[in-house]
Formats: sequence, C-alpha cells, structure tokens
Amino acid sequence: MADDFRRPVETFTARTPRVVSASKLHRAAARRKAGRFLVEGFNSVDAAARAGALVEAFATEAAVDRHRDLVEAIASSGRTLSLIDDSAAASLAETVTTAGLFAVCDSAAVLSPLDRAIAAGVESGVLVVPVECNDPGNAGTIIRMTDALGAGGVVLAGDSVDPLGGKVVRSSAGSVFNVPVARERDLDAVLGALADAGFTTLATTMEADVILGRDELPAGPVAWLFGNEAHGLPPEILAGAGRRVSIPIRGGAESLNLATAAAMCLWETARGK
Repeated sequence: MADDFRRPVETFTARTPRVVSASKLHRAAARRKAGRFLVEGFNSVDAAARAGALVEAFATEAAVDRHRDLVEAIASSGRTLSLIDDSAAASLAETVTTAGLFAVCDSAAVLSPLDRAIAAGVESGVLVVPVECNDPGNAGTIIRMTDALGAGGVVLAGDSVDPLGGKVVRSSAGSVFNVPVARERDLDAVLGALADAGFTTLATTMEADVILGRDELPAGPVAWLFGNEAHGLPPEILAGAGRRVSIPIRGGAESLNLATAAAMCLWETARGK
C-alpha cells in the first residue's frame, strides 16, 4: 500500500495548493481560522493518527521508506497521504533538519473546553495549571510530564502560548493528543472553576509553608499552579492559594527551569499515590 505514494507523478511541490494551505498553519491566526494545525515528525504524526485527529498527511519518499508501518496505517484509515518533494518539506518544516513527515490535524480533536479538563483533573486527582506560560518548549514539556505522570489534564491560564503551535506539539512528543489541554485567558474564570470543583490549589513559589519532598501534600484533588518563566505567579494568586509550595535548592542555582520544577512537583504527587 505504501508503494502507491512513491509514484513521481503524484509528488507535490511547495507550490501545490494543499501544501500552501498546510504551510499557512505555521501562523496562529491561520490555525484559528481553519480550526486545524500542523504537526511534524514521527511521534506527533503517529499520536495524531492514533487519536483520530489526523486530517491528511504529507511525506517525502525517504520518510515513506523509513516509516512504512505508519504510512500504511494512515492509508488504511482512509486519510490522504501525499508524497512531497524537498521543496514542499522545507515549506512545511519548522525544524532545521526535517524528518519529512507532516500531518494536518483537527484542532477540535485536541483542544478541550475548560470544564472537560477540570473533570479530568477531578477524576485523576491532579490538574496542571501553568499561568501565563510564554515558552513553547516549557509548555510542551509540561504537557508531556502531565501525560507521563498520570495527571488529569492541563489548563493554560491567562496570556499563554498557543498549545497547537509547532514547538509546543513537538516538545510534548505526542502527549498533546493524549491528555485534555484547555486554554483559558480569563484567569478568574479558571480559579473560580477550580474552587467550584473542590480543588486545593498548590502555588509554587520561593517562600512557602510547604517544602516539596519534606512536608505532606494535601489530598486530592489538587491543582498545581506554575508561574510565568520570568515573573512567577502574581501576588494575588499566591495570596489566594490553598497552599504555597517551594522546592528546596541546596546548591548555588538561583532557580529552576519551569518545566523542571513542574516535573519535580508532579513526580512528588504521583509518588504519593
């Protein structure tokens, strides 16, 4: 079946309309208008196919040869997989060295409404709430850790990065398709929904009444609040949190990377289950 996509007559270039349309999805405004987003690489395309979010896929001849099983799975699902040349791959890629494998995905199959993410957090006992997270690599890694450590979902609160941007999706290594991810700009709405659902909010900060790894954490459901990379959590959120939690730093480092701090907190929660 994969051989059907290796015929030169079927090869798309960077100027082919479908490739042009897909390449526009690098821009957030185009993603919002189309209700679709673009992913790149084996992990993301495979996860999209498994989640039923894949609309159509593109692959170079080398990628077809390298990922025959995935190509056959996409073809057997009835989705279109088109062969592309190097110029098309370059227009679709966001990475310096592309794997030559891409997929257009349905945004609605990935982004969750706030209430669904909240419900998943209640069910698992843990919800992850990055507040005004602006770094796509951190956002994607936090989504990946949420998936790996069994938390219910992620709510990107406030003025946050687009979870369907290319770097976020790649950094999540496909996990964006596995856990509910919501984006809610109204921070008060998020905090209100957490309170209504019975969450204890755990705010990470340098000065705290709970020391991670030493003191017992509250019973679930808990919602971890992680602050902006540069400024941390706003004072009003710290003041209103159920508990404030700090990570002890015993060496000379001034602070921890946001994704690293989140991984430590989520591990501690998972370890206590």
